[in-house]
Amino acid sequence: MAILPNLILKSRDTSLIELKDIHFSEKNKNLLKQLLKEFKYINTFREYELPVDNKILLFGYTGCGKTTTAKAIAHKLGKEILILNLGEIVSSKLGETAKNITSIFRKASRENSVLFLDEFDYLGKTRDYETKDSGEMKRIVNTLIQQIDQLPNETLLIAATNHSSIIDTALLRRFQLRLKFEKPSKNDLDIYYDSLLLKFPEKYRNFERSYSISYAEARDITFRNIKNRIIEEEEAKELKAV
Repeated sequence: MAILPNLILKSRDTSLIELKDIHFSEKNKNLLKQLLKEFKYINTFREYELPVDNKILLFGYTGCGKTTTAKAIAHKLGKEILILNLGEIVSSKLGETAKNITSIFRKASRENSVLFLDEFDYLGKTRDYETKDSGEMKRIVNTLIQQIDQLPNETLLIAATNHSSIIDTALLRRFQLRLKFEKPSKNDLDIYYDSLLLKFPEKYRNFERSYSISYAEARDITFRNIKNRIIEEEEAKELKAV
C-alpha cells in the first residue's frame, strides 16, 4: 500500500531545538526524563517482559511547543520522525481513510520510528452516531484504536491536540503519558525572552514585552522587534551615504 504524499519523513531538521532548551513545567520534565530512560534501557526491560510507555499525548494551549517537543524527543532518541497532520488525510472514498491510517502505522512500526500525529482531535472526536457520517467515523476511530494497541514496543507514538476534551475517551485511555502545555506565566515568558535575546547585541534587547501569550507568539514579537531595529539602522546608514 502506498504511503500518502503528505506523510513527511524527517531525518534531519536544521530548525531543531534541543529538548534541554525547551521550556517545560517540572511535571512535564519529570515525565520526559522517565520516557527517555525507559527507551535507554528497553532491552533490559524486554528480559523481564516489561513494556515501555510508548504512547504520549501532548495537549493544551496552542503555540507552546507540542510539535517542537515531538521533534526534539525523536532527535534525543536517535529515531526518525514521521509527521502526519490528521486533518489532511481524510478521503472522500468510503474506507480509504482507515486504510491510510493502517498504512502509516505499519511504516512506523517497520522502522521503529517516532510517529507524530498532529491535530489528533480531527479523527479522535467523540463518536456521534446521530450524524450521517457516524458509520465512517466509527470505522476510523476503531481502526486508530486497533493500530495503537498493536504498536510495537520500540515504536513511539506522539499525538498532539489543542482540544483534548472532544477526543473519544477510548482513545485517550491508550496514552500512558499525557503532557499538558499551558500558557506561560509572566516569569516564564521573561525567562524565555531573555534566552532569545542572549545572542543579540545589547542595543537590540530593549523593547516592550507582551504577556498572556504563547511561547511562539513571544518568539515572533522578539524577532520582529529586533528586525525592525536592524532595518532602522540600515536605512539610517543609507541616508547618511546619500
